[in-house]
Amino acid sequence: MATENTTANPELLQEQVQSILIQPLEAKSVVLKSGVKIYDSASPLRIPKLVSSSDPSWVGEGEEIPEANVEFDEVKLMPTDRKSIKTIIRFTNELARQSVVGLDATLKARLVNDVARKLDTALLTGDGTNNSVTGFINQAGVQKGVLDASDPDSLLDALAMAYAAEVEPSQWFMSGTDFNTLRKLKDADGKYLVVSDVTAGAKYSLFGIPVEVTNKLPEGKAVLANMSEVAVVRDVNADVKILDQTFASTDEQAIRVVTRYDLGLLHPEGVIVLDAASGA
Repeated sequence: MATENTTANPELLQEQVQSILIQPLEAKSVVLKSGVKIYDSASPLRIPKLVSSSDPSWVGEGEEIPEANVEFDEVKLMPTDRKSIKTIIRFTNELARQSVVGLDATLKARLVNDVARKLDTALLTGDGTNNSVTGFINQAGVQKGVLDASDPDSLLDALAMAYAAEVEPSQWFMSGTDFNTLRKLKDADGKYLVVSDVTAGAKYSLFGIPVEVTNKLPEGKAVLANMSEVAVVRDVNADVKILDQTFASTDEQAIRVVTRYDLGLLHPEGVIVLDAASGA
């Protein structure tokens, strides 16, 4: 008589499912944590700015002091027609009850990450069409330079542009491909030109300025910016709503996530956008 075993009777085995859910790979969010100024406002926001400053004079005793002229302007953000980033997902109550993971908590975290990733991409590369956000690389008035990932001098040229505009840059943004090309460069003694700061958890800098590697920027694009001159207006910060009655007729519930932001540059010359195509 043959012995019954697990191979012959797979239907009798208790199925084991781990109480984790593997998430898709995704790029980390980089813009909001980089030192931008965040203003909370649901309505249009106007930030006054001085376009020019006065030129004081050397004046002798009893001489008339020349009058100075200054010019004012303003940065306008969060127009009434600025659109939000929104997403919603429905699931049955049976799935919620029978799931081996905390389905509602898992989906909440997932949707918030998805919305944050969409926002971060818009803040970097958004084109402003259809009342959406205009990102760094498409903002008006920014300085333009050439990116050559095989030649660090192109980065020094960008720094020179910043310093010429009286800008103290605080952050690089570039794609993983371009950064890796830079990391492979060596000097005449075979030493790598780009090294990490071991005291800062393998953080990298380029010519003393921190670099954020993000594949939300395409290969051949890089940004050098003074992040204190970047203004971000926040209306709603990833608001999460559980809709447990909206789809009651089908015994379903839903999770909705909404966020609304805008971005502007207080001094556009404080942002240098580098493009490899410009040097072609």
